[in-house]
Amino acid sequence: MTVPVPLPQESASLQSLTEMLLAGGPLMLPIALCSVVALAYTVERALRLRRGPLGLSELGGELVEVVRAGGAERGLELCAAKPSPLARVMHTALASWNAPVLEREKAVEDAGSREVRRLSAGLRPLVVVAALAPLLGLLGTVWGMILAFSTIAQQSGLGRPELLADGIRQALVTTAAGLAIAIPTHAAYFWLKGRIERFTRAAEDLYLQLGETLRGLAEANRAHP
Repeated sequence: MTVPVPLPQESASLQSLTEMLLAGGPLMLPIALCSVVALAYTVERALRLRRGPLGLSELGGELVEVVRAGGAERGLELCAAKPSPLARVMHTALASWNAPVLEREKAVEDAGSREVRRLSAGLRPLVVVAALAPLLGLLGTVWGMILAFSTIAQQSGLGRPELLADGIRQALVTTAAGLAIAIPTHAAYFWLKGRIERFTRAAEDLYLQLGETLRGLAEANRAHP
């Protein structure tokens, strides 16, 4: 007598997961697409919003030292040599330093707003996925319940719960899948949003440091013409 060989636990679990996902029906396709989009944009934004590409790791301290040694002109050269979102904001600040205070403040604020909008533009797909995935799961829930009640109506399934299993399983699987995508997407959005806020604070701090440095240079020039 041949003794059946049991499947390895990992293989059985994978098969069970695949069956569960297939049980969600056709709405699992757009839900899966949402997961791909969310993952792709999360990875892209995570790489783009690192300290290096933003200019936070190198430009900050170096720019203050360069301006202290050579004035605004040397700072402008450094910003042009190391382009980054932070460098573009500081380039505007240094280029408009001799302008009236209100005009300079407005120029720096506009430059900072432009950079923040550019950095935040890549987060919009995450917002869309976080809102759309639960709705697709809810649609699958409604569709699964329709199938369940259609089974009752067509096959006299009242009192026979096994006939309702497919519809109810589809309803639960799509809901779970939608939430499983929306929750980490929300978390990724706020995590990446925090990086943009950190960039904003760093730009403000650097602008204040440059202001103090340039005012110190001006006072020193007046004291020793």
